[in-house]
Amino acid sequence: MSGTEQGASSGGGLIGSRGAGALVVVPTFNERENLPLIVDRLLTSLGDVHVLIVDDSSPDGTGEVADRLAADDSAGRIHVMHRTAKDGLGKAYLAGFAWGLQRDYRVVVEMDADGSHAPEQLHRLLDAVNDGADLVIGSRYVPGGALVNWPKRRQLLSKGANTYARIALGAGIKDITAGYRAFRREVLETIGLDEVESAGYCFQIDLAWRSLQHGFVIREVPITFTERAIGESKMDGGVIAESFINVARWGIQGRLARLRH
Repeated sequence: MSGTEQGASSGGGLIGSRGAGALVVVPTFNERENLPLIVDRLLTSLGDVHVLIVDDSSPDGTGEVADRLAADDSAGRIHVMHRTAKDGLGKAYLAGFAWGLQRDYRVVVEMDADGSHAPEQLHRLLDAVNDGADLVIGSRYVPGGALVNWPKRRQLLSKGANTYARIALGAGIKDITAGYRAFRREVLETIGLDEVESAGYCFQIDLAWRSLQHGFVIREVPITFTERAIGESKMDGGVIAESFINVARWGIQGRLARLRH
């Protein structure tokens, strides 16, 4: 398996070959067309995985679509959380993480609803967990990773953000902004999720940085990231500015802490 790795592992294999023991958290806002497609692909690829759809009161009826998917799944693998406000990707994931931890899932996965993260490649992340990693990042920028139909501007922004974060934090992760991830539950229980206020790109950097600070093994495995075919990206300038400022602050704090020791 190609990829990069940092840290020292906290445990052994956890996930069944069809995804048993894993919860995939899928935040949604106006994804009524994409959601049935991605859930079907996911459950076709890994039939025992569970899905938690976290909908932020989508005005297009995504929440109702999610409820129908759950009602039609006789195996009880699809679950839905309805939130009353749209307050960011990070908060939606935090709510999903808390739900999964309360129900004793061994691994919790982040996955976008728009099809950019291929469910058919989720086994790569879960295999890496079973091989001893604590946090596995589906990476666009390790050997074997790829981008499909992504505008050049977005590619430059993504690569620039990753380079900036890697230098500022002194972290060896090539795709620290990536949002296709598998966390061993012990990571989420340890890194202080109640203190996380970040959103978007910055949320992903924040959780990876916290995981590094606690000494967890982080491994990157190659994925193919495909630009959404339906709907619009939720990225905005405020999220980018937040990332720039917070990463600089964390980098300075990390260097000061190393100097003190």
